[in-house]
Amino acid sequence: MKVGARSTTGWRATIAVAMSNYIEAGSIIAIATSLAFWQAEFGLGNFAVGLLAALSANAFGAAIGAILGGPLCDRFGRKAIYTYDLLVYMVGVLLATFAVNYTMLLAAFVITGIAVGAGVPASWTYIAEQAPSEGRAKHVGTAQLAWSIGPLIGFGLAAALAPMGLLGSRLIFLHLFVVAAAVWWVRQGLQESQIWADEAKGNVDVTSAVGLRGLKGLFSRRVNITALLFLGGIYLFWNTVAGQAGIFMPRVYDTAGLHSPVAQNLLQVLVWGCTVAATYFGFMRYADRVSQRWFYAGGAALGIAGWAVLVAFTDGGVPTMLIFAVLWGVSSGIGAQAFYSLWASEMFATPYRASAQGVMFCVVRTFTGLLSYFFPTLLVAIGLTGVGLLLIGLLAVALVIGAVWAPSTRGKTLRQIEIERYGETIDSAAAQSKAVA
Repeated sequence: MKVGARSTTGWRATIAVAMSNYIEAGSIIAIATSLAFWQAEFGLGNFAVGLLAALSANAFGAAIGAILGGPLCDRFGRKAIYTYDLLVYMVGVLLATFAVNYTMLLAAFVITGIAVGAGVPASWTYIAEQAPSEGRAKHVGTAQLAWSIGPLIGFGLAAALAPMGLLGSRLIFLHLFVVAAAVWWVRQGLQESQIWADEAKGNVDVTSAVGLRGLKGLFSRRVNITALLFLGGIYLFWNTVAGQAGIFMPRVYDTAGLHSPVAQNLLQVLVWGCTVAATYFGFMRYADRVSQRWFYAGGAALGIAGWAVLVAFTDGGVPTMLIFAVLWGVSSGIGAQAFYSLWASEMFATPYRASAQGVMFCVVRTFTGLLSYFFPTLLVAIGLTGVGLLLIGLLAVALVIGAVWAPSTRGKTLRQIEIERYGETIDSAAAQSKAVA
């Protein structure tokens, strides 16, 4: 049977591509719920644990993959990434499953992170390019939904398998291998993005109109620089918080007085359950229909409120943590990442759409990695109140940037947005350049 004989299009294609986000989030949660077990098994200190987190899919590993994968995606096509990235990912999670020492585990996390970094920006690009203009947020929201389901299932498995200790964590990594293998098979039937394919036919003309493709083309225009600063600002400040919450939240709960690993994981199930519900019933249903500026601001405000409750009532016990879980979970479903993945695909021209996301993903995950080096130590040194106030400040900056400079792109085709931002479509500019020549 020839793989190419199968055709994966429409919502099936959207879901297959969106699974990059399930795999990314699943990797982060598998790491988060297993760090204490690895630390005990290999006798690791806090800095060694921080290094594992920093070089994983949560930070530097993903940063490396993104800066490589984004430009490759623009040069060779969206489908090219999906042909290989999950094969690399499967190698990484399989190494983690059978890791017998710290070196092997570190290599597993780096390999997995690189694969994730290459795949996620490509997935947001592909979904947006294939989606109908009147339902682009709904389709892009599928990636956010998958990203939310990953932790929901991951923490649920961690709670169920906690009595098995490290063996349970190994089984969680193994489940990611199985999911990745199934998704890789489905993706072999994907059609190439039509927008990219149409643009690639005029490759020589396009370079004469907008400069070189990929990174060099991206940095050749002021409109791209301003978009990078805007979108990078949103995602940088928000993800620096979300990255630590994703991988170190069990330690935060422990500092707040909730010491049971099972209870910590169940609380995270509540967080991600709220995120799944908010993504599906909130972002996917309304982001194509209401003011995206105010929708974004509302979601960001809920996130700040959640951390404020946790910081203000550190001795409030389980009720305080439940309130935090609901507010932070809902905020994550309708907030920064959902809108970032949508706007990042809308605000750049096709020749460097994936490269732009690769650059931003790389920068953001690098900063997340830097904080991951020191977060466990920082939490011990200044306590939950000090760390919480720092995170609230970062979330406030993300709120202001998004609320003030949110673009007006709802309901418009990518071509319409391109004309508004660049003055003409890349295709028309290339045609004019060819005519003059």
